[in-house]
Amino acid sequence: MVTDYQMQDMTLAERLEAHGFTRRDFLKYCGSLAVLLGMSATAAPKIAQALETGKKSGKLLPVIWMEGGSCSGCTEALAQTNTPDIPQLVLESISLNYSETLSAAAGHSMEQARRDTIEAGGYVLIYEGAVPTAFDGNVLMVGGEKGIDSLMETAEHADAVIALGSCACDGGWMAARPNDAHAMGVQKFLSEQGISTPVVNIPCCPANPEWLVAVIVEYTLMGRLPKLNSKNQPAALFNQTVHDNCPRRGHFENGEFVYQFGSAEEAKGYCLYPLGCRGPQTFTVCPVTRWNQSVSWCVESGAPCIGCGVINPMHPQRNWVDENTPFLKRHRNISLGDFHFQPPLAAAACTGLIVAVLVVHGVGMKLTGRVDGGADFEAERRWDVKHGTEQAHQAGELAAKLYDELDERGLEPKNIDRLKKKRAAKKAAHEAAEAAEIEKRRGSSSAGESTEKGGDE
Repeated sequence: MVTDYQMQDMTLAERLEAHGFTRRDFLKYCGSLAVLLGMSATAAPKIAQALETGKKSGKLLPVIWMEGGSCSGCTEALAQTNTPDIPQLVLESISLNYSETLSAAAGHSMEQARRDTIEAGGYVLIYEGAVPTAFDGNVLMVGGEKGIDSLMETAEHADAVIALGSCACDGGWMAARPNDAHAMGVQKFLSEQGISTPVVNIPCCPANPEWLVAVIVEYTLMGRLPKLNSKNQPAALFNQTVHDNCPRRGHFENGEFVYQFGSAEEAKGYCLYPLGCRGPQTFTVCPVTRWNQSVSWCVESGAPCIGCGVINPMHPQRNWVDENTPFLKRHRNISLGDFHFQPPLAAAACTGLIVAVLVVHGVGMKLTGRVDGGADFEAERRWDVKHGTEQAHQAGELAAKLYDELDERGLEPKNIDRLKKKRAAKKAAHEAAEAAEIEKRRGSSSAGESTEKGGDE
């Protein structure tokens, strides 16, 4: 049986063999790693050769693994397994010169290992957890030193900084409201301190160890960091949404959804979008790399994606926890100060307010009698009477006759007597006006005839 002490001096190939992995298994993994990096699978032997060189040759970078405000979940995703997988063995071969969780050393000797690595240079800093900055950085103390001071010292001299996990990317859980620790991500903190060391953000809670291996291998193999997107994430790993590669997407396209756990739709593997799945807005390759030695991942195990890969590196107040909670709800909460509520509640409240206003308005109209029988009919609009054509007047008169016929047939549903009186009065006034106009015309005509007769005489 091979002891942990004996393994310390083994090459990567010997470590793999000791754990039951064949050369074929290793090359197969290197091929998948090449594809993950956006390279051809033919690059697998080259990757294998670079990894097998081992730390003694100096071709693989030493690593300092620091933790801020964290639960050590990303470390546990790598290390907490009964049977180490290939990614874990690869990272062990890289040699973690400093790891607060995994190292056997502790106290001042541990801190001295970090300082010795900094002095030697040529290392990569992996930072796990948020950066708490409240109380002048006294929220987190490591080895009698402020955590933020240790971070600045280590990051300033590193070749690159890898922010591992969503907490390190934008504060994550620790930066969630009310964020009393004033936590933030590594990139924002270093930017505020004027430290220009390049930062690579690898999100998720926890981050997938294979993504970390891919970044380190590319840096070791190519001598450069992977191509990054606008959020400083490796573009090859975070350029597609979970929804793009989700095995349930076909059900989404067909409109087949799960609305309740334990239902027949859930048993059929329908889409979990109505149960709060954040897959369409989460840019990770979880469905491709999967988890636990590629056994499964969140959605495949029956849970909706909660969007732990959503990050906003320069805006810790928009971390994935605040943006996506409450989980298993279709919408995220709307916040008004300390009051948080779901959009459907706001819509229901607005609807209720509008209905109440309409009811009050309707009661007022009823009390004033303005709704009894509807609005009074106006045979002709005043504008038409004054400016309208002969055809408009004729149309108005026709409409008035039609309403008179409705009155006679009893088809007016409300206050028919009152409306009949009003219309009769309007009609009488109209007829009187017409009679007066006719009489006036007759008077003018008679006066003209008398003048003509007098002239003849």
